[in-house]
Amino acid sequence: MPWKECQIVEERLRFIARLLDGEKMAGLCREFGIARKTGYKIFNRYKDCGVDGLTDRSRRPYRHANQLPFQIEKLIVRLKKEYPHWGAPKIRERLRRLYPDLQHPAISTVHAVLDRHGLVRRRKRRRYKAQGTALSHVTSPNELWCADYKGEFMLTDRRYCYPLTITDFASRYLITCDALSTTKEVYAFAVFERAFKDFGLPKAIRTDNGIPFSCCNALFGLSKLSVWWLRLGINIERIKPGHPEQNGRHERMHLTLKNEATKPASDNFLQQQARFDDFIDCFNNVRPHQALDMKVPAELYTSSPRPYQGLGELDYPFHDWTATVTTCGRICYQRRKINLSTVFAGQKVGIKQVSDKIWLVSFMQYDLGYFDHETCRLEPIENPFSAKVLPMSPV
Repeated sequence: MPWKECQIVEERLRFIARLLDGEKMAGLCREFGIARKTGYKIFNRYKDCGVDGLTDRSRRPYRHANQLPFQIEKLIVRLKKEYPHWGAPKIRERLRRLYPDLQHPAISTVHAVLDRHGLVRRRKRRRYKAQGTALSHVTSPNELWCADYKGEFMLTDRRYCYPLTITDFASRYLITCDALSTTKEVYAFAVFERAFKDFGLPKAIRTDNGIPFSCCNALFGLSKLSVWWLRLGINIERIKPGHPEQNGRHERMHLTLKNEATKPASDNFLQQQARFDDFIDCFNNVRPHQALDMKVPAELYTSSPRPYQGLGELDYPFHDWTATVTTCGRICYQRRKINLSTVFAGQKVGIKQVSDKIWLVSFMQYDLGYFDHETCRLEPIENPFSAKVLPMSPV
């Protein structure tokens, strides 16, 4: 036979019925597994309210100590409807002048009342949309490097391989091709650091707008990797989304890499990396390039005169003070938090007052945005990395 479902109200009814039949309170409480205080409470509720008293009562308090009186709430709503373009500070000031004897609510309370009645028009946060940056056309080695992940492919051991490649734009020299198991930025950091140590620092790096080169949720689409490049004095170039031809030289190298080093795929990462190393040697030192007048890239490429020496200290002598971004991507101002982005975690930013109660936040030579001392919310300014149209340009 099926199990019988027992409701708590039915249990209390059985408890009361047996009490009314003359059974002792102490014995019944032991049998039902409750304290005698609880037993007497149930019995007294039954005597006061009957069977309705056996149901669970709401634990909601009868009143809130700091609840705004409904009369003042109605006044706030009425003032907002009378002055629809006024915000919480003006409505609170109007309320103070009309009724000076009342205890006036805080500005945040007034705003909460307006929001609760649907009288606040929420402003959507401007989401970063990748548009690409200005692209350069250079003729000397190390003025511009190009980086990208060749499309993933599966090895024989059923694991995916993500080759990270770096080339020199002018000489087409293949700096590195690393077989990685993921596109996580921690592995990209190691690849680029080794390339910087071996070949020096370029003036700029061109990539697409994908991870880990860019982050659509961060300020101006920056990522921890691109912030690190900026700290090293490397400029950022990004192609427009959906326009791989803007990195055409690098993509052409990927086609050669695919045909000569990935078909068929190797058994594991070690064997695949060995094939990539052989391809790098052949591509740079043996294979002639028609675009280079049948020269090989090694004949044109030389290491960068800018050695990799790690990160130096950031200094903001023309700012009022310097703040270090927390691991949560925030800076502190008078015990309040201003959100920047986690990509700046551990970095120092400069804060400068530009107007009354208005502050400018800068990272290196780049201005990020403004915040005021009341809202403490950063409002980004024009993207310093976006493509600029010259005044005489026909575009």
